[in-house]
Amino acid sequence: MDAAGSQVVDECAQHAGKCQSGFITTQGGNLLCSKIIHLISNNHVKSLVFKVLKECEQRMYKSVAFPAIGTGQAGLSPAKAADEMLDAIEEFASYKSVQHLQTIKIVIFQTNMLKDFYESMRKRENSDKSTTNSLFSVFKSFFGGKKQPTEKKKPMILKKKVYLVMFEICGESQENVDAAESWIKNLIAKEQFETSISNELIESFGESEINALEDLQRRKLVTIELESKLSPPLIKISGISRDACFVAVEAQKIIQKIKDAEEEQSKAGLLYNLVEWRYLGSSDTFVAFDKLTNMQLEDARTAKKPYLDVKINKKNYKVDLNNLQATDDQGKTINIQRVSKSEGKL
Repeated sequence: MDAAGSQVVDECAQHAGKCQSGFITTQGGNLLCSKIIHLISNNHVKSLVFKVLKECEQRMYKSVAFPAIGTGQAGLSPAKAADEMLDAIEEFASYKSVQHLQTIKIVIFQTNMLKDFYESMRKRENSDKSTTNSLFSVFKSFFGGKKQPTEKKKPMILKKKVYLVMFEICGESQENVDAAESWIKNLIAKEQFETSISNELIESFGESEINALEDLQRRKLVTIELESKLSPPLIKISGISRDACFVAVEAQKIIQKIKDAEEEQSKAGLLYNLVEWRYLGSSDTFVAFDKLTNMQLEDARTAKKPYLDVKINKKNYKVDLNNLQATDDQGKTINIQRVSKSEGKL
């Protein structure tokens, strides 16, 4: 309220005791927003958030920002507050009548709460994997604004290897030859095994993942087929049981590695909205670290580590997190800084 100014304080005093909906709306005052919606605190966070979202839609607002509601005087745990707030946003986003409200932000000032909101979002993503046009995808567009179109990836082709083995069967009679042929075919069929893996992340395979599959195919003498046009994409593996099973496990590891990298990027992106680490560039201006390094620096600071090794312009530096300085292998030192992004336009 101090930052908003006396005009907002006076407006709140005028509306005091007249609120029926659980909130009152005032001008933005000195804050970088057009309106402020003041909530009357209670433990029904989902209901409050949903009412505010409806109000924003009715007043044709294009964006709204919430703090972590309920984690202050109401005493809710961050995990509970995250679940209730995101439940309300998810329910609101499912209504087809929503036309005006495009961006919903949750501004988290305490970095330790970030993981609770991230976990709440991830639970929703995992629960909606089977739905092609999932509610979660709609929810994400509201939570973070409209998604920018990504460049279409060049389709990757897995070279198919076929290893031929020829049997020549000789016998005293045609009957004996036929029996031997049948026995060999049955033996092959018993040893042959086929399995498939379907996952949306297969679509993200690049050259390194394709090369890894080709290497497995060559070393284990199995056949791997990549059906990238299916939804979800499919990897089909066939060969001798032990080899096909081994390759299937390795393929799952490749997929998990991509998933871990995407989750890491997502967490880094969320943290970047809260805190930005910078280093002093050549033109005496501070330059932001990339998002992953930014997260590593913040994690190291949270863990109270004194030093962290990073790369700046492809050179190795040791960052002193207490003195906020980075030193390279030749002893050259540059300054770094940590900036908290607690204010911004809605």
